[in-house]
Amino acid sequence: MQNLDIVPSFSLKLALKIRDYLQLIKFTLSFTVVFSTVICFLLGYNSSVNPLFDVLVLTISGLLVTGSANAFNQVLERKTDGLMSRTKLRPIADGRMSPIEGYTFAIVSFLIGFSILFFHFNSYSAYLSLVSLILYSFIYTPLKKVNSIAVLVGAFPGALPCLIGWVAATNSFSIFGWILFLIQFIWQFPHFWAIAWVAHKDYTSAGFKLLPSNSGPTKFTALQCVMYSFLMIPIGILPTLYGICGIVSLCICLFANIIMVFLSLRLYLKMDLYSAKVVMFSSYIYLPIVYLSLIFDKIH
Repeated sequence: MQNLDIVPSFSLKLALKIRDYLQLIKFTLSFTVVFSTVICFLLGYNSSVNPLFDVLVLTISGLLVTGSANAFNQVLERKTDGLMSRTKLRPIADGRMSPIEGYTFAIVSFLIGFSILFFHFNSYSAYLSLVSLILYSFIYTPLKKVNSIAVLVGAFPGALPCLIGWVAATNSFSIFGWILFLIQFIWQFPHFWAIAWVAHKDYTSAGFKLLPSNSGPTKFTALQCVMYSFLMIPIGILPTLYGICGIVSLCICLFANIIMVFLSLRLYLKMDLYSAKVVMFSSYIYLPIVYLSLIFDKIH
């Protein structure tokens, strides 16, 4: 009878531990980041060999590196996370996992992910992942409590996964890799400011300064969303302008960018939480649509 009691107890503990680690690496966010990396890798992949194995290896290494950055972030922000309703139940903030365990996981995870990128792909992609980790975990993370310029700093590691994917495939820093970087770099501003608008109370209670105005969600903040959404239009033309993609992706990108401008303008005019949420959720949809349109053009 005792052995029968041990099995469900062990299974439950294991399930809870797995859940904690999935929260530690922010699995949904990490998977989204890796999606961008894989798409950009496929855009640069020219081998006649089936890329499935390379995609699998890149996905694993990407999840390890991104998960490491998120783990470092949660260890460093454990006290701050405890102050916000949406983050207070994270494993380290809640005390279910010790900071030492978090640091150990982050270091080991990064070393494995870095090594896979270095030896299976190339040194450029590996070193870019190191730059991304340092910028996100050790510059952007503490800067969030100092000044809203943290959003600008955070946009660099936020866009580097695109360049990492391209470089992993091509072993070069060619123009299209930088265009992909630029698309995701500019996209982050309306995306993140919409998130900061929606979570303003939580962020303020934790001492984060993430909106461009010290007064919080203001017309100035909404105007910044409009400006960066407008800037996404000419950037969306660049893949076709440089002859890398065709008319299909151009039309889809233009349409998606115009929608983002319209939604940002509506936020500027209405200045309400609902409009901010619409911008936020639409920005989540934007990237997959744009990237998949580029893939479609490459295939055809």
